[in-house]
Amino acid sequence: MRILYGVVGEGMGHATRSRVTLTHLARRGHEVKVVVSGRAHDFLARAFSDVDGVTIDEIAGLQLVYEHGEVDVSASVRTNLVDAADSYRQNFTAYRRIVGEFQAEAVISDFESWAWYYGRKHRVPVISIDNMQVINRCAHDAFVTDNRTFDFRLAKLAVKAKVPGCYHYLVSSFFFPPVRKARTSLVPPILRPEILAAQREPGDHILVYHHSAESLIPLLKRTPFQFRVYGPNRDAEDGNVTLRAFSQEGFIDDLRTARAVIGGGGYSLMGECVHLRVPLLALPLEGQYEQELNARYLAKLGYGRFAPELSEEVLADFLAGLDAHDAALSTYEPRGNQVLLTALDELLERVRLGEAAPDVLQSPTLGDRWV
Repeated sequence: MRILYGVVGEGMGHATRSRVTLTHLARRGHEVKVVVSGRAHDFLARAFSDVDGVTIDEIAGLQLVYEHGEVDVSASVRTNLVDAADSYRQNFTAYRRIVGEFQAEAVISDFESWAWYYGRKHRVPVISIDNMQVINRCAHDAFVTDNRTFDFRLAKLAVKAKVPGCYHYLVSSFFFPPVRKARTSLVPPILRPEILAAQREPGDHILVYHHSAESLIPLLKRTPFQFRVYGPNRDAEDGNVTLRAFSQEGFIDDLRTARAVIGGGGYSLMGECVHLRVPLLALPLEGQYEQELNARYLAKLGYGRFAPELSEEVLADFLAGLDAHDAALSTYEPRGNQVLLTALDELLERVRLGEAAPDVLQSPTLGDRWV
C-alpha cells in the first residue's frame, strides 16, 4: 500500500516510536512517504537514508519554548507567530508536491495534523498512533486526573481537537484504564529494538536524565549514593556524581543496570523504565499535563513516584521505597511491539479491503472495550 505517515517534531519520543513502525511497514513491502518537522526530521532522515520504500519529507511544525524547566506559553506563541508565514509557504509547497506525486491509500498520524488533514480532505482513512489520546479516549479516576481542574479539561480538549475522526486509534500506554470511546485500542509501549534487546541487571547507581540535571548536582552530592547524570552532555567526575556525555549505547547500559532512575515526565522514558522494571522518580514539566498524567499513573501503580520538583526529602522517600516499587514492577508483563504491529497490520488490511472502521479489533489488544 501507499501510506502517508505524519510525525510531530516536538520531542524525540514520536520519532523513536515511529522508527519502529516505519521499519515494520518497510519490511511488509509498503511504500511510505513520511512528513515530519523539527529534530525528528533529521533523526528519521538518517535512520532511513538507505531503506527502500521509505522517503522522508520535511514540513514546518509548531515549536515549544522552555524557560526554567517550564513551557513558556507566551514565548511559544510569539515564536510560532513570527514563523507563521514561512511555515505556511513551506507546508503549502510540500502539500501541492505530495498531492501531485503520491496518492496515499492510507494515512498514519503520530499526533501530527498535516498528514491528518491530507487524509480528511482526500477521504483517505487515517490511523492514529500515539500515547496522547489516552487523555481523551479513556476513563480516568479522580486521583489520576483531578478532573475538576482547568488543566485536565484543557488538555483533554486539545488532544480531542488534534486528530479527530480517525479510522481507528492505537494508543500506546504502560497503564490500561477503561476505554470509553469506540475505534480505540490500547497497546503496550512502543519500544526501540535496543531496549527490547537490553537485559536487566540492577546495580548500585542512580541514573539521572533530566533537562535541569545541572541544577540538581548540588543536591545529589549531599546524599550517600552514586549518580550517573545525563543532561549537561559532558564527561566529568564530581564526587559521587559522574557526568555522562550522551550516547545511545552508554545510556541504555546505564539504564538497564540502574538501581533506579530520576527523570522528567516524558512518556518514552517511563515506558522504557516500566518495560525494564526500573523504579522511576518522575519530575513532570510544569504546564505539560500529559506528563503529569503519566506520572500519576506511575505512582498509582507503584512503579515509582512523582513530584513537582526534587528535594532531599522527596529523594530520600523515593529511595526508601525502592523494594516496594520493585515488587510492583515485577507484576508488569513486558510484551514488546508485536501487539501494536499485529493491530496495525489488521487495520491496513481492513483499509485495503474497503471495510468500515472497526469499533473493536480482532487482533489481540489490551484495550478493546469501551463503556
